[in-house]
Amino acid sequence: MTTPQSVPTLGTHPAAGSNPSRAETRDRLSNATYDLLVIGGGILGTSVAWHAAQSGLRVAMVDAGDFAGATSSASSKLVHGGLRYLQTGAVKLVAENHHERRVLAKDVAPHLVNPLTFYLPVYKGGPVGAAKLGAGVFAYSALSAFGDGVGKVISPAKAQADNPGLRTDNLKAVAVYYDHQMNDSRVAVMTVRAAVESGAVVLNHAEVTGLRFTHGKVTGAELKDRVDGAEFGIDARVVLNATGPWVDHLRKLEDKGANPSIRLSKGAHIVMKRKSPWKAAMATPIDKYRITFALPWEDQLLLGTTDTQYEGDPADVRATEEDIQQILDEAAFSIQDADLDRSLMTYAFAGLRVLPGGPGDVAQAKRETVVSEGKGGMLSVAGGKWTTYRHIGRTVMAKLAKLPGSPLTEEMEPISSLVRRTPLPGVANPNAVAHRLLVDREPGSRMDPLTARHLATHYGSLSFDIARLVNENPELGERIHPDGPEIWAQVAYARDHEWAETVDDVLRRRTTLTIRGLDTEDVRTRVKDMLGDKG
Repeated sequence: MTTPQSVPTLGTHPAAGSNPSRAETRDRLSNATYDLLVIGGGILGTSVAWHAAQSGLRVAMVDAGDFAGATSSASSKLVHGGLRYLQTGAVKLVAENHHERRVLAKDVAPHLVNPLTFYLPVYKGGPVGAAKLGAGVFAYSALSAFGDGVGKVISPAKAQADNPGLRTDNLKAVAVYYDHQMNDSRVAVMTVRAAVESGAVVLNHAEVTGLRFTHGKVTGAELKDRVDGAEFGIDARVVLNATGPWVDHLRKLEDKGANPSIRLSKGAHIVMKRKSPWKAAMATPIDKYRITFALPWEDQLLLGTTDTQYEGDPADVRATEEDIQQILDEAAFSIQDADLDRSLMTYAFAGLRVLPGGPGDVAQAKRETVVSEGKGGMLSVAGGKWTTYRHIGRTVMAKLAKLPGSPLTEEMEPISSLVRRTPLPGVANPNAVAHRLLVDREPGSRMDPLTARHLATHYGSLSFDIARLVNENPELGERIHPDGPEIWAQVAYARDHEWAETVDDVLRRRTTLTIRGLDTEDVRTRVKDMLGDKG
């Protein structure tokens, strides 16, 4: 293991074949007129940029922070059909969600999206009875054509054998259903990469300070590079506002009199070390509308979420002590106290759901995409979920083509002509990748099996690029922290190929060190040294 003072001797210069520098990217953005400028690199922005580039458009995408740096990396990490939508009669929606879920898991990102069994405990006096839940999980399975198995009801004893931390007091039965989960940050980075491979030009940490207008129409943006302070501009025929919680801020740059179009709901989560095995996720009904999750994720236990109205600055959103206590209290409905000890908590985070404006409790508000066209012709889109992010991207593309007098119509390939199941970069069977990482080694060297598995399920076949870095410089094969699977080659790869500019870009979104509670001061200092003047 490297000593606390040492840093792998890769230097701070990007490797051959790496992404262009920020200055080179700014030059490309400044010296062309783009068909489409996407402002915002979260779920919506990355999907639209990817699909637009596939359609043959000249696409630019910028984000004031990191790609998926806000809400899109603060989700519940689920790719799911939406079991609770059944109680509102949204059968078609659930079926559509199931379709997208299965396409992601089987064709688009099998290296990033993993199957997950769910246990839904039924307690005496709970909000939903065993018979109703049993029928519900069967119907849920039917809507996915029983592709993952048949929803059923099992005994408390069977459930506790799989999840020893399950609270069995007054437990009547446990319903079982099947969904998937992912690492949202990694899916976002791979989608950005897919967009770039299709021709898009992207830049993170680039803040829009104003919009450009031609004859009253929005035709670009003025920007400031948050890394080095450089100012530049981008010209575009169409501008898409996909800034999530900031969507109304940008709409006011277009039209000072624009009325609010959204409201925000905060969803907080906490991450805990696991004391006992968790072979299945837990989804426990809290009331008629809400479910609390306990998800085995990244060798940890992810708990959440809250659903409370938020009216502050989106940049200041965080998990408060009140949020943390609510999550722990609700988790205690179905999890034993020993598994919820505060000393086990490694991380807490919060994101903002973008909901349509209107009265009423945010927990009961519809989860739907908000679309509006401004006076200057800018299309603003907000809301959505990871499960259907490809579908939302195609829907936005169709709307862009139908804008009155849209300059994109003649340039675009019809949406129907796109390859509907284009895979994300690195697509591969993660088991096969992990096996090759273990056996295809230089004489006298061996990769840790935990590291091999981690690389395979976060990079797919791109893991071999990281392995080559280790072959060239064995120091890069050392673990970043002894308690986590990540190695220093991932920092170099994030810097040179995944647009990581800051320490948090690396530790929070390109790797899992922050969520594991392993981003110590020593680790942060050494990562900053590897980033060089990017840190």
